[in-house]
Amino acid sequence: MARRRFVTPAKVRCRSQRVFSIALLRVGRMLICLALFLGTALLPPTFAHAITHPSIAQHLPDAQSLEQQGRQLYETERFSEAVKIWQQAIAALQSNGDTLQQAMALSNLSLAYQQLGQWKEAEQTVSESLNLLQSNQSQNSDRLQILAQALDVQGRLQLSQGKAEPALTTWRQSAEIYTTLGDNTKFIRNQINQAQALQALGLYREAEKVLDQAKQALQKEPDSSLKATGLRSLGNVLRVTGDLEASQQLLQQSLAIAQKLSDPQAVSDALLSLGNAARTQSRNQQNVSSALTFYQQAAATSTSAITRIQAQLNQLSLLIENNQRKEAQALVPQIQTQIERLPANRSTIYARINFSESLIKLSSRTNPNSEQIAQLLATTVQQASALADPRAESYALGTLGKLYERNKQLSDAQALTHRALVIAQAINMPDVAYRWQWQLGRLLRDQGQIEAAIASYAVAVQSLQSLRYDLIAAKSDVQFSFREQIEPVYREYVELLLHSPSGSEKASQSLASNKAAISQKKLQKAREVIESLQLAELDNFFREACLVAKRQIDQVIDQEAQAGAAIYPIILTDRLEVILKLPQQQELLHYTARVSQREVETTINQLRQDLRKPHTLQSVQASSEQLYNWLIRPIAKTLATSQVKTLVFILDGDLRNIPMAVLYDGNQYLVEKYSLALAPGLQLVDPKPLKQLQLRALVAGVSERRSPGFSELPNVPSELQQIKSAVPSQVLLNQQFTSQMLQKQMNSQPFLVVHLATHGQFSSNADQTFVLAWDKPINVNELSNLLRGRDETRPEAIELLVLSACQTAVGDKRAALGIAGVAVRAGARSTLASLWNVNDESTALLMSQFYKALAEKQITKAEALRQAQLALLKNPKFQRPMFWAPYILVGNWL
Repeated sequence: MARRRFVTPAKVRCRSQRVFSIALLRVGRMLICLALFLGTALLPPTFAHAITHPSIAQHLPDAQSLEQQGRQLYETERFSEAVKIWQQAIAALQSNGDTLQQAMALSNLSLAYQQLGQWKEAEQTVSESLNLLQSNQSQNSDRLQILAQALDVQGRLQLSQGKAEPALTTWRQSAEIYTTLGDNTKFIRNQINQAQALQALGLYREAEKVLDQAKQALQKEPDSSLKATGLRSLGNVLRVTGDLEASQQLLQQSLAIAQKLSDPQAVSDALLSLGNAARTQSRNQQNVSSALTFYQQAAATSTSAITRIQAQLNQLSLLIENNQRKEAQALVPQIQTQIERLPANRSTIYARINFSESLIKLSSRTNPNSEQIAQLLATTVQQASALADPRAESYALGTLGKLYERNKQLSDAQALTHRALVIAQAINMPDVAYRWQWQLGRLLRDQGQIEAAIASYAVAVQSLQSLRYDLIAAKSDVQFSFREQIEPVYREYVELLLHSPSGSEKASQSLASNKAAISQKKLQKAREVIESLQLAELDNFFREACLVAKRQIDQVIDQEAQAGAAIYPIILTDRLEVILKLPQQQELLHYTARVSQREVETTINQLRQDLRKPHTLQSVQASSEQLYNWLIRPIAKTLATSQVKTLVFILDGDLRNIPMAVLYDGNQYLVEKYSLALAPGLQLVDPKPLKQLQLRALVAGVSERRSPGFSELPNVPSELQQIKSAVPSQVLLNQQFTSQMLQKQMNSQPFLVVHLATHGQFSSNADQTFVLAWDKPINVNELSNLLRGRDETRPEAIELLVLSACQTAVGDKRAALGIAGVAVRAGARSTLASLWNVNDESTALLMSQFYKALAEKQITKAEALRQAQLALLKNPKFQRPMFWAPYILVGNWL
């Protein structure tokens, strides 16, 4: 039966090389805050079900008895006791000289050490096992079977330690042995484990191929408990990696097999997984209701008390999450009664912690007895200590500290949190440690110890940085709420860094007053922290490394002849902070707008809605002027004095959903005074001035109506022809514009410009960010593969990618992340895109003006866009912002 444990869905770092992500392992450890039992990514170790071989152990009854005891203790999650028993068994086997049985016991011992997080001991014991097996060169089936299983154990250890590539190599070795032995069952298990390593390496397509092979092999097997378990495990894996449709199909098949076999526990396990699958999609009430039903059925069907509790805990947390407080309160006594009867083991401990987490969340509204929660957690701490399970003990102590924090018992909360942190650090658990470092930072902050709090937040962010590889693999909506679990750590840290010692900020401070209040070191650190958060968002968008950092914006602004300034707004809970970098000035400038996050976001959302409407000019200008007052007015004179010509914005949060060009000073729009560009972060992809060579463009478009939802774009042919008249171009229109033809043209010759005039959408989900070709929608990852046939550092790199007629997804507050994603992934130095779909006649006119300016004048891309937008602004037919404002330039503005 699959090992059951509670795990926290988790979310991130850009590197110039492939990032090794081990999210699916760490996910298996971190569900505490969401109380969501996901199942396991890896199948249970085969050793726990094949500890003894009668042909080997028949003459060793004492050792065999000890191994059986060890297995029983392991399966009941009493790992420290299992360690002691297996150590005794190994000693007995050493005296009898049975190396094969000794090798098996050592591998099992390694599994127990792994469960306890004792990595050094786990590595030592599995190495001893393999050494014993390698000293015996026999090719008999018993020795090969034990060797393969020992390799499986080593692979689990390697992946648990973040060594995904060695784990993959190890599992491939054991797969060869299983093939030789014709052991199809263990081979399938091995394939599913290999897929985890491939996903950790970011090799999702290869992982999907392996999983598909495993699925095909399972489908050929007769219906059995193993097949039901394998399909369910595979379904859980696919759900975590985001293939929800395939996941549900496999889980339904697992359920059908379990029902056919009349196996109530397998039925319950499948129902529990189906509940999690429905919960993953719980964006509407129908899915929430479906998930709750599955959880209820799983609890009613289970023959296992712990599975029943897990299903009810998931049900409870989902009810709380959806604000169904009355139903949640009704479920609490049922869980309370059952949880007290459970035996002391790891699953029980985590069940108690999850139950306590849910009760704490309810406490803010219904005020249950805090003493009852405290007693529950105190008992849990004692159980974890008795079982010598440091991870569980750390979680229990930290959660108890969280309860005291909620009750404003800050000194007691600090002591408990510190104890939890010491344990987490002692066994190298950054995925747990960051929580308590963050909690400790909050406690110190609330006690007025700002510098100590800053230090604690710094360590928490450092721990998260070490986990960024781990936080990539699964989609954010599958793993956990990025905004609840990670983003607050970064933002609260920045709030402290930019905390004014005087504490007497005015509604909108001047540059001079803030320059004295906040040190340069803290301003630099604040930028770095938000930069890390933004890179984390991009990594999570792609579920792998995304950005090749070459030069910083500061360097470009100081070194290039085109005078520019970088503006870095940061949205905090109670204020809007803005950091400014001016050319040829080493010191950063800083100012604060005393306005709440809610007011900023309300203003942005109102402007975003009004910009798309034809008769809202007055409302647009009112909202735009308010934003201008917060972002630009405090530095307007400074910018003029510095003779700045270009403003480069590194935007935060909802600010990415609106064009900076529309900011209004009461008389002029910002685009009337400055060239404008956006950067996805401080680190740029080697920006260089556009080569003043003859531009050559590949222009493609779809003008005819395609499947429902994609209307005709009658002015696309005209747009493409006008571009061709401005710059030499290869044109692909309608049937000629297929994904295959696009790739063929990209591989045939070096185009400096790629222009795609077609429907498209930018979303916070990479799979829903696409452009429409004649044959199919091309998502952002496929587009990257089509366009990146040449390395961006070579002379023929794409200088400019233009996406006209695209728009951000309606209702997606983070949809602009898709534009940054395309800009980063496409391999182009610059990307020109639109935030919303506008009249294609005005689009054709703007693009014509843009290319003429780019081809005929010695100006930057940002200035060419500005002149094209001004041409529309001066045209009575298109002077409203809805026509000219949506176009934004991302990346290299030179």
